[in-house]
Amino acid sequence: MTKAEKVQFVIDTLEELYPETPIPLDHKDPYTLLIAVLMSAQSTDARVNTITPLLFDKADNPYDMVKLSVDEIRDIIKPVGLSPMKSKGIYGLSKILIEKHNGEVPIDMEALEELPAVGHKTASVVMAQAFDIPAFPVDTHIHRLMYRWNLSNGKSVTQTEKDAKRLFPKELWNKLHLQIIYYGREYSPARGWKLENDIITKTVGRKSVMDDYYKK
Repeated sequence: MTKAEKVQFVIDTLEELYPETPIPLDHKDPYTLLIAVLMSAQSTDARVNTITPLLFDKADNPYDMVKLSVDEIRDIIKPVGLSPMKSKGIYGLSKILIEKHNGEVPIDMEALEELPAVGHKTASVVMAQAFDIPAFPVDTHIHRLMYRWNLSNGKSVTQTEKDAKRLFPKELWNKLHLQIIYYGREYSPARGWKLENDIITKTVGRKSVMDDYYKK
């Protein structure tokens, strides 16, 4: 299989398995998505989805959020972990949205990355999922699978993102990044991985990854 054929196989298989790609984090607008994505760092989407309703019940916009103290925000979001950093970020970015952006989430990668506690991946998710602007946010699943599929060298998430953007058509990025996440969770997890169930890795996978699997 050529590299191009492998890429097409990945695209076709994912489209067959996941024709629909609902956004995993519950939200109603760009602001609530931004907060949910920020909260999801080193946590699970399922856990975040149990906590965001409690927070959004008190504040689902920046103007109401800054009426809460950082400690109040922290008390609500504690179960998702990293709450000291996340609560400061949520309060700080809400303040900046009011002061610099009329309370709106900017449709601009650089402006998003300037917000407290918002890194490149969070900004990419918001661009893709809130504004439908092509981006390829790389999480741990995508980083792992791009390496397993021999489509990236696994040295850094920055490199993985560059490779994904180079290999996959731009018009598919927003859907593909979700499809790969779903596939990673269901068929190619980090722990408890069964190669026989993982059709993509079995077909296009990196030889050393498969050799290591069979040595175990």
